[in-house]
Amino acid sequence: MTTGRISPRLFRLAWPLVLGNLLQTLYNLADMFWVGRVSTEAVAAVSLMFPLSWMFVSTAMGVTAATIAVVSQHVGAGNDRRADEVVAQTCLLATVVSLVLAAVGFLARHRLLYWIGARDQVFVEALAYIEVIFATLPLTFLFFAFRASLQGAGDTKTAMWLVAASAGLNIVIDPVFILGWNPAAWLAGLAPAAWSAALPAAGALPAVPAMGTRGAALATLVSRLFATAVGVGILLRGDWGIRLRPRDLRPNPAVLRKLVSVGYPATLDGWARSFAAVAMAALVARFGAAATAAYGIGVRLMSVSWTVSGAVGQATSTGVGQNLGAGTPDRAVAVTRVATVATMAILFAAGGLVWAFPAPAMRVFVADPETVAEGVRFLRIVALSWGFFGGLMVIQGAFRGAGSTEVAMALSLLSRWAFRIPIAALLAFGTVTLPVVGVTYTGLDWGVAGLWWAYTAAAVASFAVGVGWFLRGTWTESVVDEAERDPDVVRDVDSGDAADGSDPVGAVDPEEGGSDTPGDDD
Repeated sequence: MTTGRISPRLFRLAWPLVLGNLLQTLYNLADMFWVGRVSTEAVAAVSLMFPLSWMFVSTAMGVTAATIAVVSQHVGAGNDRRADEVVAQTCLLATVVSLVLAAVGFLARHRLLYWIGARDQVFVEALAYIEVIFATLPLTFLFFAFRASLQGAGDTKTAMWLVAASAGLNIVIDPVFILGWNPAAWLAGLAPAAWSAALPAAGALPAVPAMGTRGAALATLVSRLFATAVGVGILLRGDWGIRLRPRDLRPNPAVLRKLVSVGYPATLDGWARSFAAVAMAALVARFGAAATAAYGIGVRLMSVSWTVSGAVGQATSTGVGQNLGAGTPDRAVAVTRVATVATMAILFAAGGLVWAFPAPAMRVFVADPETVAEGVRFLRIVALSWGFFGGLMVIQGAFRGAGSTEVAMALSLLSRWAFRIPIAALLAFGTVTLPVVGVTYTGLDWGVAGLWWAYTAAAVASFAVGVGWFLRGTWTESVVDEAERDPDVVRDVDSGDAADGSDPVGAVDPEEGGSDTPGDDD
């Protein structure tokens, strides 16, 4: 990302991330599709658990956000061995954090579900789901450590193929675990006479009981175990430009301090987003199971916008990090500009398509007329703001690649807690007394539609703030010290030439200190 025309290089770096995230979204949509065949309460339970599960995922992304920034800047500066050490310390940090989080979450699971708003059968279904999800946390965190490490080195394709395989496995086993499967009956149904003659022992094959929401979580556990095992094996082999060396797993206070100092704002950023999602789910739950189910399906459809913009934002992080490590901040600005404009154009088009055909999109997942009607209203209000959501996420990716994770965190806090939640409370409810402080205010009482409008208003306002902050240009300092740069790697690049496509002076040759790795030219 430090040489050549920006658009094709950004595309080659971003498309595997986009496809990988789309596959991850398909992974989530498969859960919702099959759970929708169980009951409305099951759909509502998984819908309530989506923001909570996202809290865990975003924590993993926050813990590994520093890895993308530090690894990419070390690669840009020619310090491959330092990058390997960062990979090992990331795996160590991710493992410790995930185990602590899983233990605390499991112990507090009943109170947590009650606070979110799960009641009666929805509570039972949600509990069955979340108990298994806690066991997947170490696997989730290690996979994100693997993906961030390769991404920092400029390889986004390997993780994409692994996500594809994992998502495919999940889609295959989802209906088996959720709805159950009797192999003997299935074989007999294909050709009863032939199977009864050829497979007299078919009745002895074990049947898988229908497990509902717990089955959806078990399918997730199995698929993530597969992805994590393969990912760790890839890092140990070291054939993809960086390597996990077991001897580097000994705690290194200096590296851990850098990861924490760069990563903690990203972790808080993830928590801010996740807790805001949990808070929104709790507000939606006040309007009943149909609204909750519609919200869960609508948010999953909306996650297509996060999928694209999050992936492009990750690619932007790598491009910005490598260019700041190479000493070319003007090119880092150009990378961000190209990525933001392209992402917004794509998402405005996608949002327009969903706005035009909201009912068919909802009916894919649920047939209940009340749920479909509320989902149509959600999509009609929110879909046209997808471009603003996406533009902000790309800009946040640029800040993270620069190591300015505090700014990315601040933008998330503004978007969710300064804009979305207060606007939602103001629009959706009438007279409300705030807990603890005892202050009473009078809202507009728009009902659940007020919650949907809060999404759109917050997206536009936070995007405007993000653009203004980015244009200040205070984020262009590298987190890699000058003393850490490889003295053999000369970085004297004319930013105008770099931005318009010519090969800049002093570009790194793999034979002269660069990283000669698969995917390096991406």
